[in-house]
Amino acid sequence: MRGDLFDQPESHLVIGVSDTFDTASPHIATASVQGQFLQRVYDNDAAKLDADIEEQLAHVDSTGTIPGKLGKTLTYPLGTTIALRANARRYFLVAYTAMDSRSTASSTTDGVWNSLSELWKVVRSESNGNRVCIPMIGGGQSKLSPVLPAVDSVRFIALSFMLASRTQKVCDELVIVAPPKQYDALDHLEIQAFLNSLRPS
Repeated sequence: MRGDLFDQPESHLVIGVSDTFDTASPHIATASVQGQFLQRVYDNDAAKLDADIEEQLAHVDSTGTIPGKLGKTLTYPLGTTIALRANARRYFLVAYTAMDSRSTASSTTDGVWNSLSELWKVVRSESNGNRVCIPMIGGGQSKLSPVLPAVDSVRFIALSFMLASRTQKVCDELVIVAPPKQYDALDHLEIQAFLNSLRPS
């Protein structure tokens, strides 16, 4: 879908984060989806967002710390997903990148795939079946653009969601949202052909 992730009324949203759940600049780019989440949903109140995140992570075991890193140093397993609530809306924060001591995030295709698998489990239990919107993945902080270009990112998300849905319904509808410039650069015929191939015969 061509549009703004945060202009999707009555939809739950997926927000990709790092395994440290950092929230603010300079660790998080203000133009990124996560940076926009802080600005547009939390009105730049990083303290409030951090408090909400910490409350949800209270029951999750940390995997360690990152010595010498500024900002948050506790790490959590890739795939850790928490659901922040705003009235009836859910914001699913899924950790799919790993931070290093220089606050540089990165990931692998295996890491993203496993993180998506964990995401669908939480969406299944928390979304009440309602529509969920997810941004493109693979660019930005994950640094996967060379191995997971935009068209393959759509395939990756769609295939992961389809396989999870075959086991048990995840939600009524999943919408992949791309900003206009990114959306217009996609090969839509190729994507449609792939999506058609996923339909049951």
